Amino acid sequence: MTKYYFKDDYSEGCHPNILKKLLNTNFEIHDGYGDDEYSNEAKQIIAEKIGDKNANIHFISGGTLANLIIISAILKPHESIISPSTGHINTHEAGAIEATGHKINPIKSSDGKIRVNDIQSILDEHTTIPHMVKPRMVYISNSTEIGTVYKKRELKELSEYCKENDLFLFLDGARLGSALCSKGNDLSLSDIFHLTDIFYIGGTKNGALLGEAVVIKNDELKKDFPFHMKQRGALMSKGRLIGIQFVELFKDDLFFDLARHANSMAMKIAKAVEQKSHSLLTKSTSNQIFPILPNILVEKLEKKYGFYRWEKMNNKETAIRLVTSWATKENIVNKFISDLD
Repeated sequence: MTKYYFKDDYSEGCHPNILKKLLNTNFEIHDGYGDDEYSNEAKQIIAEKIGDKNANIHFISGGTLANLIIISAILKPHESIISPSTGHINTHEAGAIEATGHKINPIKSSDGKIRVNDIQSILDEHTTIPHMVKPRMVYISNSTEIGTVYKKRELKELSEYCKENDLFLFLDGARLGSALCSKGNDLSLSDIFHLTDIFYIGGTKNGALLGEAVVIKNDELKKDFPFHMKQRGALMSKGRLIGIQFVELFKDDLFFDLARHANSMAMKIAKAVEQKSHSLLTKSTSNQIFPILPNILVEKLEKKYGFYRWEKMNNKETAIRLVTSWATKENIVNKFISDLD
């Protein structure tokens, strides 16, 4: 068997529907920079899914670039952003946010989430004005970097607190499809829109070649956002390439079908891990799972599969990260499960 990789959910290209549409429209001539009929159609479809025609939508090629532009566009030079310590902006973006001059205030979190009390502790620490940065934004991701998912009650509490304390709430949705389709999820796209100031819908990790759809609710943040996109090199001249992909993903709810498949493959592995008397590092219900396995088994699996060693538990066991995708084949999952013995 050729070595199979569970390292991420973007190693495959894209869903065939997208590739077919890109091929069929290849020689069409359209306006550039996202002012084409496909981008406009995609925005309309997403706005309808959200249930608010006033949703302000922009397409950006990738998650790190989306995070960078959103944060740098919103915050003043002396303002900072509160993030879980595991947050993508804090761990896997090469200091992109700090490079814009914005400090990240990390909060230690065992489950990848942050709560009102955590935010308050940061605010309490930053009272020496004007000698310290001013926390102004709260960053969360759904699903989180360790596979957990926010409940509606949790997001509502954060939303209300942020409004009361003049903080912007920003949700990184690189894996939002997986979160919305996870077991026990009680959030909708509409809920997320109304409970945050700004968020994005990740296409790159859910069947698209590339692309994230940034959705802005807060009117204060809408006006100059395109200027920030252009200045940071994110306003694509061939904007229709992302617009076409989001039309295909959302017109028949393909986006959610793909996410459900990714989740089901991950949950199948998770169930087998526990049935074989191994434990899991986190209570993930999305497409990222973290089995804790004996080192000798990890070494055996590495000969056939690619994955990340996430955390060394002790001298005998290691937590690994497995990520399933919209294209993960069930026969590969079955083979991996049999190799757990």
